[in-house]
Amino acid sequence: MYLFYAPDIAACPVLPEEESAHCILVLRRTAGDEILVTDGVGNLYLCEITNPHRKHCEVRITAVEQPAPLHEGRVHIAFAPTKNIDRTEWAIEKCVEMGVDEITLLLCDHSERKTVNMERLQKIVVSAAKQSLKTRFPKLNPLTKINQLQTAGDKFIAHCMTDAETSSLQDAYCPTETKQALQQHVVRGHETTVLIGPEGDFSPAEVEWAVRNGYRPVSLGAARLRTETAAIIACHTAVLINE
Repeated sequence: MYLFYAPDIAACPVLPEEESAHCILVLRRTAGDEILVTDGVGNLYLCEITNPHRKHCEVRITAVEQPAPLHEGRVHIAFAPTKNIDRTEWAIEKCVEMGVDEITLLLCDHSERKTVNMERLQKIVVSAAKQSLKTRFPKLNPLTKINQLQTAGDKFIAHCMTDAETSSLQDAYCPTETKQALQQHVVRGHETTVLIGPEGDFSPAEVEWAVRNGYRPVSLGAARLRTETAAIIACHTAVLINE
């Protein structure tokens, strides 16, 4: 099964040029063939090809469905892009496949990468969503400083600082807080946001800001993880609990 993407399919039943080329030239679909199309916001359209043009394939919508969400709650992963952009692209792809609802790219004090190609990353989101047959595509936010994040629900920060290094923060802002495993805090059906820092971890000032603004420090396990691995583990943990 192949899923095509046409954000305006309901108002204009024509596949975009790239999707049309893939449908007609690569998959060799022709007039009368049925295909599945999504608008990326949760709707699935069963369509019949009426004009198999390689640049603007016209279709006729024969049925519309709204598949149930794959998990409860809402999962938001905010992580700092890695110096090697391939690792960031891989993390985004895998998080989308698992069912993440929102991804924010963080610009941190220790970030080694301060620019990204949002157009390319958005294409990766669309490709991964189609490949995993998602009808609701996740939101991808551009580079955002941690102190400019606007989040709701249950909020967590997975930093690498030891308890001794953060003891003063705990005393000031969360005297009973301990750095427990993420899975012990994620609540099924809740909105969950997890912050993942860059290769050099969050700075003390960033951890202080996060704790002061309601982010609970959590652990993703005993092993020291790469940024992209941590993002994927956090995503998988939150999504799995909500399934």
